[in-house]
Amino acid sequence: MARPGRVVLAGAVTGLLLVAFGNNLTTGTTPAEAVVPESIDIPSIDVEAPLMELDLLKNGEIELPPYERPKMAGWFTGSAVPGEKGASVIIGHVDTKTAPAVFYKLRNLRKGETVKVERSDGKTVTFRVDGIEQVHKDDFPAKRVYVEDGLKLVTCGGKFDYAKGEYLDNIIVYASRA
Repeated sequence: MARPGRVVLAGAVTGLLLVAFGNNLTTGTTPAEAVVPESIDIPSIDVEAPLMELDLLKNGEIELPPYERPKMAGWFTGSAVPGEKGASVIIGHVDTKTAPAVFYKLRNLRKGETVKVERSDGKTVTFRVDGIEQVHKDDFPAKRVYVEDGLKLVTCGGKFDYAKGEYLDNIIVYASRA
């Protein structure tokens, strides 16, 4: 669990990318205001979760789902709607102070497994996992996550730094439309 106020992702890099590529990284034909992802289903790790919308905060970091709702994941509204062209980013906590959270088993996903995202237009988009990586937060691959096509699932992982109250790494799953 990261301490409140600290974003799972490298917020400063995210802010720079948004400035460089425009305020909205989506390149799909469906406006994010019209269609939004509503839930995520990852059968191989027993995840069925609602999705909330996550915005970019004024400090350049991405808002996180509330810790009080550990089974909730969030879709970054500055990314593409899953199933549309562009990078689509879904973020969830790995745990809370007292229990596992929505993406607790994310590190257990394997290449070829499926991720389904249900959208507000009634479509369910299926993705296949291309790969998974664990990276130190200082080495977060912002361009690969926020610019390159495909679905990215992000949570914390690795060692927990008790002095800082946060994990040192991120777990990132990369998936392509099936």
